Amino acid sequence: MSERSGTPSVHPPSAPARREVPPADVAEFIRFCHHRRPIGWPELYDEMCSVAARREFHGWGHDQLAARGITFALPEMPRLAAWVRAVISPTPETLSEPLLGLAPA
Repeated sequence: MSERSGTPSVHPPSAPARREVPPADVAEFIRFCHHRRPIGWPELYDEMCSVAARREFHGWGHDQLAARGITFALPEMPRLAAWVRAVISPTPETLSEPLLGLAPA
């Protein structure tokens, strides 16, 4: 029987994710993609890739988005997912606002 080392084989859990807010032009891109297909993460990832490939947002392709911090590479997924959540997740302020066209009773 072999001896086990005292070091764990997995990394300890990272610190809780803080709410990271993307730059304004990145948030606009995320909103544009979400407006086209109102879906959440990770499905929205596919829409974002498609929009970038077809340059449907301000003519920006993958290179222009990368210059603004959006890459679709696996190591960058946690940040991109956090940005998407920060942009499309309802906040307490938006939940308390009345719906357009509906007056409170």
